[in-house]
Amino acid sequence: MTKLRLAIVGAGPAGIYAADILLKAERSFDVSIDLFDHLPAPYGLVRYGVAPDHPRIKGIITALRDVLDRGDIRIFGNVRFGTDLTLDDLKQHYNAVIFATGAVHDAELRIPGIDAEGSYGAADFVSWYDGHPDYPREWPLDAREVAVIGNGNVALDVARILAKHADDLLPTEIPANVYAGLKASPVTDVHVFGRRGPTSVKFTPLELRELGELRDVDMIVYDEDFDYDEHAQASVAGNKQIMVIDRVLQSWRARETGAASRRLHLHFYAKPTEVVTDASGRVSALRYERTRPDGQGGVVGTGEIRETPVQALYRAVGYFGSPLPGVPFDEKHGVIPNHEGQVINPDNNEQVYGVYATGWIKRGPVGLIGHTKSDAMETVEHLINDVGNWWTPAAPAEEAIVELLESRGIRYTNLDGWHALDEHEIALGAPEGRARIKVVDRDEMVRVSRRE
Repeated sequence: MTKLRLAIVGAGPAGIYAADILLKAERSFDVSIDLFDHLPAPYGLVRYGVAPDHPRIKGIITALRDVLDRGDIRIFGNVRFGTDLTLDDLKQHYNAVIFATGAVHDAELRIPGIDAEGSYGAADFVSWYDGHPDYPREWPLDAREVAVIGNGNVALDVARILAKHADDLLPTEIPANVYAGLKASPVTDVHVFGRRGPTSVKFTPLELRELGELRDVDMIVYDEDFDYDEHAQASVAGNKQIMVIDRVLQSWRARETGAASRRLHLHFYAKPTEVVTDASGRVSALRYERTRPDGQGGVVGTGEIRETPVQALYRAVGYFGSPLPGVPFDEKHGVIPNHEGQVINPDNNEQVYGVYATGWIKRGPVGLIGHTKSDAMETVEHLINDVGNWWTPAAPAEEAIVELLESRGIRYTNLDGWHALDEHEIALGAPEGRARIKVVDRDEMVRVSRRE
C-alpha cells in the first residue's frame, strides 16, 4: 500500500484543519503528517492574532487541541522554513508539502506621511499585545489622541485595546509587559475612520457590541453619517447582520455622553488622504476627505477636506502574505499562486507538483477562521487525487527528519513541549486568578517546552 509522508508548514488553524481533514478522508493509502512552525507554540493567529479579551473566539483552540492530542500528527515548533529547513530538504523526506503560513504583515496604505514617526501597522501592534516572541517587548503608548484607519474587525480590536482600561484586561492572558504599557497610556480619544458608510462596514455585530460595553468609555457617533440613501436603507431591511449593526449604532446615537474619561469615535464617510506631521516629523493629525454614497453601495469624494488632531496612527486595512524561499509568490496579491490549492508556476501556468497551499496564503486574508476548513477540503482533495505526481523522497523514514534537525542543532519543540508550556503558563496565572500568563520570550518558551 502507498504511504503519503506529508509536511505541513504552518501550525495555525489552516494547517491543523488540513491535517485533520486528510486523516479523516477516504483514501487508498496510509498517511504520516509532520507539522512545522517557526514559533515554539502552535495555533498561529488564534494565539497571536486574536485580542486577549476575546475568550469566545479563542475557544477554537479547544477544537484544535483535540486534533493534536489524538497523537497522529507530529509537531516540530521553532523550525524556520527557508533557513532551518528548505524545500529541497522536504523533497528528500516527504511526498508533498502544504503551505499554511497565513498572512501576518500589514497591507500597505499609500498616502503621504504614512511612514511618519508615530504611524504603525495594526498587525505589529496586535503581535505586541498578544505577546508574539519576535516583536519588541515595549510599545510607544504616549499619545492622547489616536487614529485607527479601517472598518474591519482588526480595526475594532486595535481601537478597543487602546481605549479599554488596562485593569479590565487583567482577567485575560495579557502579558505583564503589555498590561504595564497600556496602564501607563495617557490616551483619551481613539478615532476610527472608514471611507464608506455605517451599512458597508466589514466588522461583525459581536465586535461592535463589545465596544459599547467598555467601562468608562463613551461611544461617539455623528448624526451626519446616518442620512441613509435608498441603497443603505435596503441593506438594513434585507440583511440581518447589517440590521443588527445599524441597531447598535442607532442606540449609541441616543446615549448621553460626556461623563467618561475616554472616548471612542467612529467616523464614517471619511477617506484618509494624508498623515500630517509636525516639525519633528511626528504624526500630528489625520487629513481626510469627506465622502458620500453613490447610490449603488459605493462612495464618491465630496472635495471637503477635514483634519483630526492625533499623535499616533494605526493602519488596519488588511493583512498581506509573505514570500517563502523557493516557492512561487504573487507579489501583487500576497499569496502563493494556485488553482484550488495546487501551486502554479506563474511563468507557464503549470502545476508545481508536490506543492500545495491552504488558508490565507492560498486565497488572501479574507474570511473568518472557519472558512479555512473549506479551503483545506479543496486542497486535500487535489492532494489525494495527485498521487501519481507526488515526490519520491530518498529518506522517507519518520526518524530521518528528526535526525536532520538534530544534526543542524535546531532546538525544535514538539507536542509534549507544548503541553509543558501550556501547563507552565496556566500555573503562572493561577496565583492571580487568571486563565494564564503568556510567556513572551522565545528562548524561555523553548526552554520550558524542552524541559531544560
